Amino acid sequence: MTVNKTHYISGLVLMTFIGVHLLNHLVSLWGAESHIELMDLLRVFYRNVFVETILLLAVLVQILSGLRLFKEKRITAASKFDKLQVWTGFYLFIFFLIHVSVVLSGRFFLQLDTNFYFGVAGLNTFPYNLFFIPYYGLAIVSFFGHIAAVHSKKMKHTVFGLSPHRQSNAILAMGVILTVVIFYGLTNHFAGVTIQKEYHVLIGK
Repeated sequence: MTVNKTHYISGLVLMTFIGVHLLNHLVSLWGAESHIELMDLLRVFYRNVFVETILLLAVLVQILSGLRLFKEKRITAASKFDKLQVWTGFYLFIFFLIHVSVVLSGRFFLQLDTNFYFGVAGLNTFPYNLFFIPYYGLAIVSFFGHIAAVHSKKMKHTVFGLSPHRQSNAILAMGVILTVVIFYGLTNHFAGVTIQKEYHVLIGK
């Protein structure tokens, strides 16, 4: 199996999980309790040895194959979507390294439930939010940007009067809009979230 195909297949696995994960974040529009309630339900399906092993292997494959593809394609990328695929892929490589490491450390070393409050502690605390706003925001936009770039190459047909190029632009625009909406929920409608005491270790309190 080629590096491209391996990267593509592992990407499909992660895309499914990330799509569900972002849906979970959207539920934060109705409050932290709703977010945690859905997360607890979803964890029945993905937080078990079998599925977690598949997900972690998919992340590892994405990181290794993605880094190799980045080295190969960053010089030859010519079109807008070629460049978008290369650089969003590179950012996702960085994000996966940091995010997976932090979540696993929170679970196994800090003994924290890596739920809503674990994810939003830095996002709702100054000055940490100066890092976490672009960190999370670029991750979501890069996810949709990467999908848009792949879509522009694989899609050959017009849908609802939109050419493949315009479809990809719509996917990217949807990612930007969704990022703002998710941030609206994760910051309690931009009013800020009160972080529970056990998570103060994450923000130096």
